Amino acid sequence: MLLVSEQDGVRTLTLNRPERKNAIDARLWEELAEALRAAARDTELRVLVITGAGGAFCSGADISTPEHIHPRHKLRRLTDVALALHDLSVPTIAKVTGVAVGAGWNLALGCDFVVATPESRFCQIFAKRGLSVDLGGSWLLPKLVGLQQAKRLVLLGEMIDAAEAHALGLVTWVKGADEIDAFVADLAARLAAGPPVALAQSKALLNDGANVTLREALANEAWAQTGNFATVDTAEAYRAFAEKRQPTFTGRWALSPGSEKDHA
Repeated sequence: MLLVSEQDGVRTLTLNRPERKNAIDARLWEELAEALRAAARDTELRVLVITGAGGAFCSGADISTPEHIHPRHKLRRLTDVALALHDLSVPTIAKVTGVAVGAGWNLALGCDFVVATPESRFCQIFAKRGLSVDLGGSWLLPKLVGLQQAKRLVLLGEMIDAAEAHALGLVTWVKGADEIDAFVADLAARLAAGPPVALAQSKALLNDGANVTLREALANEAWAQTGNFATVDTAEAYRAFAEKRQPTFTGRWALSPGSEKDHA
């Protein structure tokens, strides 16, 4: 159902139900939530990529098999996935080929970057199924495109192509089907080479920035910057600059055991 692969600190989660265009059923929701929680616990992980098998990203939640449980229990699965993805500290990339529809599109939008092909198609299909928007779409879309465009996409449920999604700021890059794999691999490698603590803190600051005052944002930035100076990465970056080389970032804590006592 969910395929997991990893190379050089980059983990790829592949939704693997190609016969249903990777529609997410109960089992896949649970597997996806657990995979995201496992990613959050992995201190060696640098980047997470989410994609789909068989030429589609995700056609949304699978509504073909009725479940005789309260809808709130069903939605809890979606909530678990949306929050686990949002809270993940490492950079996340959605690699979208084919359709990204409903909750499938909002899964992609929950990632930090969205890379699509010209053939990709996107739709907030909820209204056409007699449903309201979910998987965080009501929070994500207004922040990304503004309230008016968010209402257009959700209330009309129109299918849009990759070019329009890119113009709206809902896709970060559009790459040909023959180059998207290499592009995402290079993007992930560049992110994986970055300073993990600093990237995690910048991601959190940006995620929270729209919800705080300028004074609060400045205080949060000062707190985060102090944490960066407590890693070896800042000193490594300064040395690399002076030595005209690329830095090697590890995110390790700069203080050695006993150093607090030594400086007491």
